Amino acid sequence: QVQLVESGGGLVQAGGSLRLSCAASGSIFSFVPMGWYRQAPGKQRELVAAITSGGSTNYADSVKGRFTISRDNAKKTLYLQMNSLKPEDTAVYHCNREGSYHFNWGQGTQVTVSS
Repeated sequence: QVQLVESGGGLVQAGGSLRLSCAASGSIFSFVPMGWYRQAPGKQRELVAAITSGGSTNYADSVKGRFTISRDNAKKTLYLQMNSLKPEDTAVYHCNREGSYHFNWGQGTQVTVSS
């Protein structure tokens, strides 16, 4: 089973940037689509960015133009570059396989954007 460890979150002012990382175990990482999800207090988890094994990307409208997802299959690491952050981006961010099948969820990393 793949283990996922997210890092890179923190407290940042509106307009600032953060880069999240997700380290994965297991060779399957290189062959599956991956995504970044977030869950704000009182809200459902939502997919904000996804990337195929070949590098094609897709974004939620709320982050399009501000967030960039990327992956390094050799390092088994997923990234999320977040620019022009807004208070509404505040949430716990998780990485996981994109689609209907998920690996075990990691602890996530907290992103807090102050106004």
